[in-house]
Amino acid sequence: MEILAFGVQSDEKPLIEKAFAGHHDVRCLDVFLNEDTAPIAAGYEIVSSSVNATLNNRVLQTLAAGGTQLIAQRSTGFNNIDLQVAERLGLTVARVSSYSPYSVAEFAWTLAMAVNRRIVRASNRTRDFDFRLDGLMGRDLRGRTVGVLGTGKIGEAFTRIAHGFGMRLLGWDVAENPACVELGMTYVPKEQLFAEADLISLHVPLLPATQHIIGADALRMMKDDAILVNSSRGGLVDTDALVGELRAGRFTGVGLDVYEAEAGLFFLDKSLEVVEDDTLARLVTFPNVVVTSHQAYYTVDAVGQIIATTVQNVLDYRAGRRSENVLVPAPVTD
Repeated sequence: MEILAFGVQSDEKPLIEKAFAGHHDVRCLDVFLNEDTAPIAAGYEIVSSSVNATLNNRVLQTLAAGGTQLIAQRSTGFNNIDLQVAERLGLTVARVSSYSPYSVAEFAWTLAMAVNRRIVRASNRTRDFDFRLDGLMGRDLRGRTVGVLGTGKIGEAFTRIAHGFGMRLLGWDVAENPACVELGMTYVPKEQLFAEADLISLHVPLLPATQHIIGADALRMMKDDAILVNSSRGGLVDTDALVGELRAGRFTGVGLDVYEAEAGLFFLDKSLEVVEDDTLARLVTFPNVVVTSHQAYYTVDAVGQIIATTVQNVLDYRAGRRSENVLVPAPVTD
């Protein structure tokens, strides 16, 4: 049986092929799964999708009509999949419930330090042999307050690093993480966290309840010199509202590895095209903003774990086993 994998990066392809060797043949495509590419999957029982695939009603209908029975998504997030439609069509859906939390947590800190210490601006200057320090002054983080929204595995890893910096720890989540409390974290209402934190990092999933959790009201509550980092999901931040605050000269820095309208942009080369997204175009012009292309998870360790779990999801499906990674189980047959 051959598996069709969509949205495979060049660095990822040899890892996928090696992981599946001895189990199943795999065909890797660099195109992403969406309404235009879904017909390619005709005849493939198993399809593997990437984090920015579009798995809406039309795509799922096309996959089911073509004979697909399992969708194995290579990510933890699944807000891009219409699970109700998948269940109605009898499609089994699995994801990667967890992988190295350190990859994302460390990258979130990379963004925080990059905007705090003006690393991108400094690097661009020195390439032109401009070695002035004007406009490059940052600040110590020791003794300042960090606010962590979402203290699951990634949030906890981020908090441990913050603890190493010697920061005051504030957290917000639906449930307290005992490990974070042991580190000295105080859980507070998110409004208090917004008002008191010098650095805010987002580590919550994208759900209806968290959509635009950083909206106009939240942004106004934050300190004028706060740092905001989002390495989770783009929809957590109301980008138009954020641009408005940045235009007013607020915030020391903003680091974004995700963007709410990233589908059709991120992971692609758009350098020779006119980008029609005016919000993104304006966002990247701010000197205190760093935008990266959803790469926080992209380490050999994390990607290796993601692929290994995807292989196991396929093996479990073939053996009729169900694991915690299954979002929509196989339909029960008599």
